Amino acid sequence: MNPLKHLRPSDARAIAKLATDATVAVTGIAEGVHQSVWGTLGVRGKGAGRTGGITGLVYGSVRGVTQLVAKGAEAALSRLEPLLEKGSKGASTPERDAVLAALNGVMGDRLAETKNPLATRMSLHHDGKAGSKIAVLVHGLCMNEQCWQAHTPAIEALGYSTVGVRYNTGLHTSQNGRELAAQLEQLLAKWPVAVKELTVIVHSMGGLVTRSALHYANEQGMAWPGKLKNIVFLGTPHHGAPLERAGNWVDVMLGATPYSAPFKKLTALRSAGITDLRYGHVLDEDWEGQDRFSRKADKRIPVPLPEGVACYTVAATTASKRSLLAQRLVGDGLVPLRSALGQHDDTARTLGFAKAAQCVVYGTNHMELLRSEEVGRQLGAWLRPGR
Repeated sequence: MNPLKHLRPSDARAIAKLATDATVAVTGIAEGVHQSVWGTLGVRGKGAGRTGGITGLVYGSVRGVTQLVAKGAEAALSRLEPLLEKGSKGASTPERDAVLAALNGVMGDRLAETKNPLATRMSLHHDGKAGSKIAVLVHGLCMNEQCWQAHTPAIEALGYSTVGVRYNTGLHTSQNGRELAAQLEQLLAKWPVAVKELTVIVHSMGGLVTRSALHYANEQGMAWPGKLKNIVFLGTPHHGAPLERAGNWVDVMLGATPYSAPFKKLTALRSAGITDLRYGHVLDEDWEGQDRFSRKADKRIPVPLPEGVACYTVAATTASKRSLLAQRLVGDGLVPLRSALGQHDDTARTLGFAKAAQCVVYGTNHMELLRSEEVGRQLGAWLRPGR
């Protein structure tokens, strides 16, 4: 009823930075289209997508004035923030957290690059109950740790202390993987009691981040992988998601003509985290030195499941159990069945989940995995004490 209650003092400055970026970006698109039209008449511009003469001066003035106003607004708001903070409760609301999670998923890399206050930093959250068994919960794209509320009671009933991870899903999965590895090392070092067992339960992108974290933790000789007993993947796109591959085709199509090429800036807004979902990137080498919007083949370095760790996977399909095989293989609406099960035509890329460690739930979409009673029962069966 009162949307202003969800805002914090720093949000005004952050929103102003977003508005500036949007204005400059739209100006660039308009100028690009303008120059494309001039180009067909033989009029040259100052460069790719830039007009010359009086027209170029106008577009340059719009950008200059926008950035000048933005600097003034940011300076004024920065001075006001300490005063506003004194009268603010300071605590965020679940609604605000949900909006920030979605925003970071879509353009979190840009928010971090421009040091926008809306950029999410990785953090670990728990209720203060510290037992010897820890279950780390890693969410997927555009979400936060609050998405685990439906499964948390059942996990805690198995004797686990739950720790939720909040992170910027717009960053590369390997960047988040490195950070998660470091934070888990700190978690175990500062945990009040001796940790006997560590289990990680992940949803969607969280599975790629976790596999990346384990890779870099082992590479750096960290201690926490030695405590890791189980990893449970829920709807993880181990081999990518068709939706991002479709987005890549849009990039190619928009670049096919000089008139549509300026609009590629709109598709380029999607984050590094999203483009990593095209094939399921896990390592820095999968994306470094490459144009992430260009059309290219899958050249990932295969990363197998860790040895000595019980790895389980849940895949969902919106089809019924008795439907045609082709319908079932479509998957949960975002992740195909074979991708979630780690299956690949290239045996080097196939993840070796044991038959007993695979579960397919029918009539369920990607988001319903987070509240499915069937998934909850399967978690209990896999993670019960003594198994």
